[in-house]
Amino acid sequence: SCARSNSNRAAIGHLQRQRYGRRYPLLLVSTDGSTARLRYGEPKRILMMPLDSNTLPEAERKARLRRHFPSKPKAKEEETFEGIDLDTYKKFWKK
Repeated sequence: SCARSNSNRAAIGHLQRQRYGRRYPLLLVSTDGSTARLRYGEPKRILMMPLDSNTLPEAERKARLRRHFPSKPKAKEEETFEGIDLDTYKKFWKK
């Protein structure tokens, strides 16, 4: 009993050959928390689907935006040497 190799056999069974190149096992995580295992072209462990910000409450949406786009750092004041008495540090100077 010889099994004929045709397109139906490849579709019903598992992948017999790597026709489309190397595929890596991947865990796909949906926005609702459900997961699915599939094969992916790049070697990754987990791929998360993007979250739709239109379905979030307003407070959580603003918090996510603050995390993605942080505020600019404040400019620091420069140190001035006007109030420093240099005679106190005289012992550290080389002679």
